[in-house]
This record gives sequence, structure tokens and C-alpha cells, in this order.
Amino acid sequence: MEIKYGLISCDDHMQLGKDHWVTHMSKEKWGDDIPQMWPTQDPKYMAVDWGEPNTWRWFVKGESTSPRGVANCPTAMQDPKWGEAGARRKYFPQRFEDIPKSVYEPLERVKAMDQDGIDAAILFANDPLQSGTVFQGSAEFELAVVQAYNDGGAEWHAASDRLLPLVMIPYLGGIETTVAEVERSYKNGLKTGIMMLSEPSHNNKALKHFNDPYWNPLWAACENLGIPIHWHSSGGLRLTPAQWNGFTRNEAQAYGPSSGFSVQAQFLPNVMFSGVVDNYPGLNWVCAETGLGWVNYILEGCDHEWERRHLWTEGLKTRPSELFHRQMYCDFWYENAGVELRHKIGLKNIMWEADFPHSTATFPESWKFVDNTMAGVPQNERNMLQYQNAVDLYNLA
Repeated sequence: MEIKYGLISCDDHMQLGKDHWVTHMSKEKWGDDIPQMWPTQDPKYMAVDWGEPNTWRWFVKGESTSPRGVANCPTAMQDPKWGEAGARRKYFPQRFEDIPKSVYEPLERVKAMDQDGIDAAILFANDPLQSGTVFQGSAEFELAVVQAYNDGGAEWHAASDRLLPLVMIPYLGGIETTVAEVERSYKNGLKTGIMMLSEPSHNNKALKHFNDPYWNPLWAACENLGIPIHWHSSGGLRLTPAQWNGFTRNEAQAYGPSSGFSVQAQFLPNVMFSGVVDNYPGLNWVCAETGLGWVNYILEGCDHEWERRHLWTEGLKTRPSELFHRQMYCDFWYENAGVELRHKIGLKNIMWEADFPHSTATFPESWKFVDNTMAGVPQNERNMLQYQNAVDLYNLA
């Protein structure tokens, strides 16, 4: 892949078209359970009253999955009725025709990347499966939805090798089904990695904890294929206590992105102390949309406990910070303090992201944010954080 701009986003989002699942799943078999958009004015499907007539929502098995609108893409919105430029980041489109094409058409996305000076993008899911999961209905239905999503990802990648969708995995059909879908998608061109929940058993009690041997075939398959595991922001988890009451709409929406790292700050010690990272030394792990400032504290805390409790005597052979530096990565996009700590966190363990088209995204001013956060950083180190670490991890050379 040619590096023209010197910037790779390691966390953007792929929105498939409104008819994608309808055309990629059996209507005869699944009927109206198929993920699709329907018009509705039912207040229970409106997390926010935008004052819009003729609203639509995504439905999966007849249940709405997108109460804010039909696409999480405030940064891409250019509707002049919202006044000053910054106001567009508050708005979620309520009808498909309101969604900018750069959100759901791959070649239009490439144009937006050129506008913003970005060479390539690692793509997580967007509506209606933003958490990267289905969980409604049977294992067979879940697999059909997931396969249709991954086939859409293969279509995006075929449209441009600068678009690098992650594989969504099925959970309900057993680990053999999960591994088979990862391998099928890899053969179809999706070689960037998989996205997972931070703790599947939290979302579905029938699933196993990450440190259960149940997951070992998945770790082994990903290690063998050379593809990383990815968690995004909260990874589908919510902390307790959660968001307080009494916030305005915009305050409430600001809470999530500002606190998403806190779940990964709890998850990172879990996965390192579980032995999973140590047992699969060729498997890489990526925390997306979590920032950096918290990482050094967690690593020092884990090292302190590992030493004081002599955890190597219980099979945890490698110091946690060494595990992190050997196999783990974190993404950032606007913070300065984390960049200042880059040598402690690890120059090779940091990657940049734009988060397009979500509300926290840097589009269309990504280089303004890059130059601000990288002020005073030597050019060779900037190159590592901006694109070279991603090129090395994802084999993009």
C-alpha cells in the first residue's frame, strides 16, 4: 500500500446500506427478522426527539437497535439548519436519505479520506450492529447476520485496499462456528483482524469468560493467521455506577466517549493476569478509542502486583508491562498527555485514529489534531505513531 499522506486511522466505522442484509440474507427463511430500516413514530424508539417527521429506525428481529437515529455519523453531517459548523456533531440522521454517502458508500468514503489526508482506515461496525454483536434469536440467525456483514466488509475492501474492515464474529453457535467464520472471512480478503466484546459472558450469561479454555481455538486460529484481536471503547460493557441522571442531551452523549477508556482500564489487567496473552505470544491485541493517558498507570500497577505477589510462581511467567510491549496496542486521536508518555507506554504500541464518522472524530481537520498532539515529537517518532506501527501490525507494506 502506498503511503501518500503519512496517516492511518486505526479506528473508523463502516456503515452498510439500508438494503444490505435484505439482499444478502434469505427473505424466504428469515422474513422481517432481517436487519432493515422501517418508518416509525413510536416514542419508545426515540431516545431523542429531534422534531423530525417521518423518522426511520433500524430493526433486527422486530426490535429497534438504533434509538438515536439511522446512523451514528454526526461528524459527517453537513445540514445547514444546525447553524455553526460544530453544531452538526450533535445530530443523528433520522432517515436514510439524510445520511451522507461517505458514511455508507466505500468509494465516497475514500474521497472523504483524501479530503482529510488519511491513507487507510481500520473499520469497526456501525449501526445497526455497532457493538459488533447480534445476540437476538437463534445461533443460525446470528450466523446469517454476521456472514452478511462480513461479506459486506469484503465488498468494501474489494472496492479499495485502503478500506480495512474487521471481522465480526458469531458467539452463539459454539467455538467451532466462530473459528470457521474467521477463517472464511480471511479467505474472502478480510485479513486485518477481528472485533470482540471485552467480556462476552457479561453480555450473554451462556458464554464463557475470556480466560476459559473454551476460547483457546479462537486465539490459536488468530495467532496462526497473524490477525489481531480488537476491542472498541467500552467493548460492549457498562460500568456500575453508570452515567448519572440529570444531564442534558449533549452532556449525556459526551459521557460515553469520555469514559469509555475506563472499561479497558479494568479489562487490561484481566486479560494480562489471565495468562491468555502469555500463552499466545504471537497474538496481538488492540484497544481502540481508549486513548493513552491511563495506560502507564495500569502497567505500573500490574507490574507492582506481579512482583509483590510473586505471580510468576502461579504460572504468569512474563511481567505484565513486557506482555503489553510485546503484543498490545492502544489508539489515540486528540490527547496530549498520552503522547508525552509515549516512551513509557511504548513507541511501538501506539497508533492513531480518526473515529470517522462518530461525534468525537477529527474529520475534516485530522491534521490539525495531529499537529497539535505531536508538537515537539521528532519526525521519526511521529511516523511510527501516525502510520508505521499500523503498517507493521497489519502487514500493509
